[in-house]
Amino acid sequence: MLTADDLDRAVAALAPVMRRTPVVASRALSERCGHDVWLKCENLQRTGSFKPRGAYLRIAGLTDEQRSRGVVAASAGNHAQGVAWSAAELGIASTVFMPEGASLPKVAATRGYGAEVVLTGSIIDESLRAAQEFADRTGAELIHPFDHPDVVAGQATVGVEILEQLPDVGTILVPLGGGGLLAGIAAAVKLTRPGVRLIGVQAKSAAAWPGSLAAGAPTPVAEMNTMADGIAVARPGDVTFQHVSELVDEIVTVSEEAISRALLLVLERAKLLVEPAGAVAVAALMEIDELRLDGQVCVVLSGGNIDPLLLSHVTTHGLQSAGRYLTITVDIPDRPGGLVALLELLRDTGSSVIDVVHSRVSGELPLGQVRVTASLETRGPEHKQAVHEALYRAGYVLS
Repeated sequence: MLTADDLDRAVAALAPVMRRTPVVASRALSERCGHDVWLKCENLQRTGSFKPRGAYLRIAGLTDEQRSRGVVAASAGNHAQGVAWSAAELGIASTVFMPEGASLPKVAATRGYGAEVVLTGSIIDESLRAAQEFADRTGAELIHPFDHPDVVAGQATVGVEILEQLPDVGTILVPLGGGGLLAGIAAAVKLTRPGVRLIGVQAKSAAAWPGSLAAGAPTPVAEMNTMADGIAVARPGDVTFQHVSELVDEIVTVSEEAISRALLLVLERAKLLVEPAGAVAVAALMEIDELRLDGQVCVVLSGGNIDPLLLSHVTTHGLQSAGRYLTITVDIPDRPGGLVALLELLRDTGSSVIDVVHSRVSGELPLGQVRVTASLETRGPEHKQAVHEALYRAGYVLS
């Protein structure tokens, strides 16, 4: 378990090189949950996430002999960039193994920070095995993304900053994957403010922590499928499990729909760009009505590294989930005026047509029919339902 001396050492080592990220008030979330809500913006940290805190502290602690052999890591994104930047700052060679399907902007950023990037494997576990083989062969030091005391101590500096920036904080919500960030924040907070409530948040479709806590030991999940790839970790770490199991008050999970709505809310209302993993704590405030909150609430935005293509998909998903984007497909008679009649009906509902696809070539269509797919902007769930009802009353059958 981390001690006060560990935290003091981490703060002293990182203060000259890390940004003290801001906390910003969120009126939208405060009104939604009835508490004063602040956002801790680790998406504005160097490399776009909290990861350099732990990576830098871990690498800075290596001996001269270890430094001479370089460092190696495996990551699909944020840890890769954190290790690459930290190693470059310390004048150490770095090699990062990334899955072959890793985001091109993240690969380019990792190379841009000075690392040699090796694309291997289809999933991160295969990249990690390759990184371990490289470490065994060359003597390079493997920098684990979360399961090391120095990494946890580095992430703990986020908690130190929160207590200094928000002296009256009563609840802190933290995205949870392998557990490095939550373990570190929990250690920093509980050492001096044991009454502060700590809540970890996972994606429902990649939630290894509830089962692990129930079993009393880190237990892997067999399957994961979430847009929040930054916290899609199959097994909690041993070091992080000890901290989280002893210090964290509650672990909750959120749906993919809630994550996309949260990302959209932060983008629109707070003017902050976050990745899906960075938005899960916001999603918990939006989705879980029975969530226990004490006093002033701090929500950690853990990262903002999102591929522009994924951002487009996720925002569309968020708009659909919020009832602000609707796609309909109907078959209409193939005669003059058929499409005009449909569009006029949609106009009369007050929806805005974004896109229309008009096709006669589908093999499923009977003779004399045309398939129309229209994308609409709607004003919320009630308006979306009103559009469906108007189409139904007019005799249209949605495919």
